[in-house]
Amino acid sequence: MKVGFVGLGIMGKPMVQNLINGKVDVTVFDINKEIVNQLVVLGAKPATSLQDIAINNDAIILMLPNAAIVKSVLFNEDGIANFCKPNTIIVDMSSLSPVDTKEINEKLSSKQLQYLDAPVSGGEPKAIDGTLSVMVGGSEQALEKVKPILQKLAADITYVGESGSGSVTKLANQILVNVTIAALSEAAVLASKSGVDLNKLYPAIRNGLAGSAVLDAKLPLMIDRNFVAGGRIDINLKDLLNVEQTGRALEVPMPLTSNVIAMFQALKADGKVADDHGGIIQYYEKLANYEVPKGGK
Repeated sequence: MKVGFVGLGIMGKPMVQNLINGKVDVTVFDINKEIVNQLVVLGAKPATSLQDIAINNDAIILMLPNAAIVKSVLFNEDGIANFCKPNTIIVDMSSLSPVDTKEINEKLSSKQLQYLDAPVSGGEPKAIDGTLSVMVGGSEQALEKVKPILQKLAADITYVGESGSGSVTKLANQILVNVTIAALSEAAVLASKSGVDLNKLYPAIRNGLAGSAVLDAKLPLMIDRNFVAGGRIDINLKDLLNVEQTGRALEVPMPLTSNVIAMFQALKADGKVADDHGGIIQYYEKLANYEVPKGGK
């Protein structure tokens, strides 16, 4: 199966590297030609246009920042959907709202194209080591066709239901991840300001009920004051705004999500949107008039 890949950012670039390492025939496209050239050196094929991606591949993976860009890439005059052969499978690994996902699915279905909403969890570290979790909505038969490709990228691939189900599952994931990071930040600032060494806090709690993948991934970075993005604040803010919108539509209250949205918006006002979402700790530090010392002591 020949695969096209559009979107070579924090997540997309290492994902393509794993496809190359897995001997997948992959053609890449991005507005950043430097990254395209880096991947070509490693074994990818360069696409000169979206039309090139569409015509020459059996499946096309999208890893893009938001719904507006996804729709542009698919449906603009030079968009992928205008040139694909029938039954091409579009695997959208971007994080979108279920409203956008269902709209895209309907448009692609009318063109005899198959669409999977297949967002991922795990951030840059798991994109690098090929152990992402993928939650898939859409045709189960289409998923089976592309599963050997996705297995080069992910440790877990779960079919969750009809079109839009993958997007909803990712929204639920983003609630848990970002609210947990906020709670971790609150706890870390409290402990540190009271004099507790965070290097001792970490082993003290990690094997108890408070232990989590979020704790393991983010507290060491907070201790190092390393806010280089594996999951940018602005991208996670976009996801949580989609959560809030979906909650309103379903009449599901989202008080914790709304609080974290306010934190992200405050950090955005402070010019920190490109930081990792573990940078939420800086919100608490500002309120507490205290900065956790680098090294945790």
